Amino acid sequence: MAKQDIHFNISERKILLRIMDIVCVLLSLYFISNSFVFDYFTITKENWTWVFVLILYISVFGTVFELYDLQKASRLESVMPNIILTVSITVLFYLLTPLFTPSLPENRLQILYFFLAILLALAIWRFIYMTFITSPRFYKKVLIVGETSNIETIVEAFKNSDPNYKIIGFINCEEEQPNSLKYKGIAEYKPDEIHSVIKNENISEIIVASYNAETITPEIYHDLIVLLERGFPIKEYTQVYEDITYRVPVQFVGKDFYKYFPFSRSNQNKLYLFFHRLFDLLFALMGVTLGVLLIPIIFVGNLLANRGPLFYYQERVGKNGDVFNIIKFRSMIVNAEKDGAVWASKDDQRITLFGKFLRRSRMDEIPQFLNILKGDMSLIGPRPERPYFVKELSQVIPFYETRHIIKPGLTGWAQVKVRYGSTVEDSLLKLQYDLYYIKHRSFFLDANVIIKTFSTMIFFRGQ
Repeated sequence: MAKQDIHFNISERKILLRIMDIVCVLLSLYFISNSFVFDYFTITKENWTWVFVLILYISVFGTVFELYDLQKASRLESVMPNIILTVSITVLFYLLTPLFTPSLPENRLQILYFFLAILLALAIWRFIYMTFITSPRFYKKVLIVGETSNIETIVEAFKNSDPNYKIIGFINCEEEQPNSLKYKGIAEYKPDEIHSVIKNENISEIIVASYNAETITPEIYHDLIVLLERGFPIKEYTQVYEDITYRVPVQFVGKDFYKYFPFSRSNQNKLYLFFHRLFDLLFALMGVTLGVLLIPIIFVGNLLANRGPLFYYQERVGKNGDVFNIIKFRSMIVNAEKDGAVWASKDDQRITLFGKFLRRSRMDEIPQFLNILKGDMSLIGPRPERPYFVKELSQVIPFYETRHIIKPGLTGWAQVKVRYGSTVEDSLLKLQYDLYYIKHRSFFLDANVIIKTFSTMIFFRGQ
């Protein structure tokens, strides 16, 4: 067994980022309060609420502005604008909640010191993180054992999800190997080299990526057992895929599908469902109130730019396959589908100028709060699809109709993780995220979806 390099898992890096963000900010504020004439924020036993509120704001707004997105956290050009946004909104909210935070100082210059102390603390810590923690020294080096047909999908999925997860090589486990592997950057090794590769390349983990376990040769199977008995980490591909990408790889699920779908007990938990519905009603009432306030503005915009009915009704598939009419503010021209149902595309010519604004701001979705009040939809869940496309997609995508075991949602895990999709491949990707939500449904995941929905709206990722 080779001596393995130190590496951090995704969850460990996210926890590290959150903890060190808070620690560095508090240390910075403690330093300036004891070294300079700065008394706006002091850390004492009596002022613990000040510290708690600041920690809360940094955590929430850091999530909203994607400070804990590992892809962005590893690039300076991506993380610096998000740091500035996070600090600016944090300080603004901190100043506007004087019941829980210090009273505004007489010397307004102290507010600038407060802002700069937080900004510099986060910037310096994130530079240290990018310089050391995301360096190759802390990469998790992985060896894949599997079939050549899976390698490209696996490599791309991991590369796009975790910059510190490096696939070093590949061993074909099949008896018959008619074609050699041709994939740039990934070396192919012979089965009898497995032990030497682990030692020479400091491999941290082996991933078995075989669609059919019967294709694994007896020799490789024996080597894997020997390594497992020595304590070497060996994981199954779909398990690692789900942990890293936060989606269920349905395209690799075979006849033993039941092993991959132990759906969350929250789907049957009466207490969870009660509070879920309660929050649906509360948010829906607030959404309807907001819609009533915005209707005059949207009505004028529709009158001038859309020239047609204000509302749009369309059949969608809900829980258990029941069909209902979804309500939206119209964003397309009248009779946009006179020739039949068509996928909406990114630069769809049928979308009006005002409709583009409604879609990008997500304001076209506001009437769906009425669907939530009626019980057709929930605040969080898979987005409801049209019956025509459900029939089409269920024929080509495995387990597609599984997404209908819960109510569809106004927002969802797929909506905050993927941009607008208009192809079968996009629908497959969205289904993977939908099934992940159904599988791991919980109050914590629901809160995560809501926070990320704000990020989607702020960065205008709507379509």
